Amino acid sequence: MLSAGDFRNGLTFEEDGQVLQVVEFQHVKPGKGAAFVRTKTKNVITGSVVEKSYNPTAKFPVAYVERKDMEYSYNDGDLYYFMDPESYELVPINASDIGDTMKFVKENMVCKVLSYKGKVFGLEPPTFVELEVTATEPGFKGDTATNATKPATLETGAEIRVPLFVNEGEKIRIDTRTGEYMERV
Repeated sequence: MLSAGDFRNGLTFEEDGQVLQVVEFQHVKPGKGAAFVRTKTKNVITGSVVEKSYNPTAKFPVAYVERKDMEYSYNDGDLYYFMDPESYELVPINASDIGDTMKFVKENMVCKVLSYKGKVFGLEPPTFVELEVTATEPGFKGDTATNATKPATLETGAEIRVPLFVNEGEKIRIDTRTGEYMERV
């Protein structure tokens, strides 16, 4: 059991049959009245975010979320197939279960598949990926202000903003958490 006073960012717990992850928390001690813990929690299955206050002594069962490294093989319509590196078994995952996190993932890339009690609810791609720019317009010298960017399409089909000096065919590094350009490779 876990008390609300022990909340930390990233911690998962169960409440009313739902699995929640602490996104933000704050211990509040007002001048009058009892202390409480103000939290912003995310339902790991549905993705909804809720702000709620808890008594610091409230107890909740810990929810153990399994994070397993699996290699992305291919997709077939709405199903993405991931290979378990230990058993070499292909595991199909529905596109609706993992959202738009696949936009920076290409074949043979190792990702963390998130599941709770055997049900897959999410996917964590590698933090930084190197992808090739397949389409972008040329940047012109003297065409700049501070931090000028242009749209670029990557080999996975994702669109991001890149600096003017990046051209087609170049490999770039992207932060998958924010979807931002980091550097040329």
